[in-house]
Amino acid sequence: MARCEVCGNDYGMSFEVHAQGAVHVFDCFSCAIHRMAPICEHCRCRIVGQGVEVDGHWYCGAHCSRAEGKVGIVDKV
Repeated sequence: MARCEVCGNDYGMSFEVHAQGAVHVFDCFSCAIHRMAPICEHCRCRIVGQGVEVDGHWYCGAHCSRAEGKVGIVDKV
């Protein structure tokens, strides 16, 4: 068993996420999202999905990127 790095739960079905040369251990997807998902630089929500990156800044969608003055970004539905 491995201990979740977010909540500390020692769970028999924990899993590893390998990202950018590091190994993270979680007991559920919500803990993985809490630790790994980027945060929108406008509304501060966790970006669970595609999001948009503009000049090295992350936003949950085109609306938030435009609210921060970024131009030419459109959501694809």
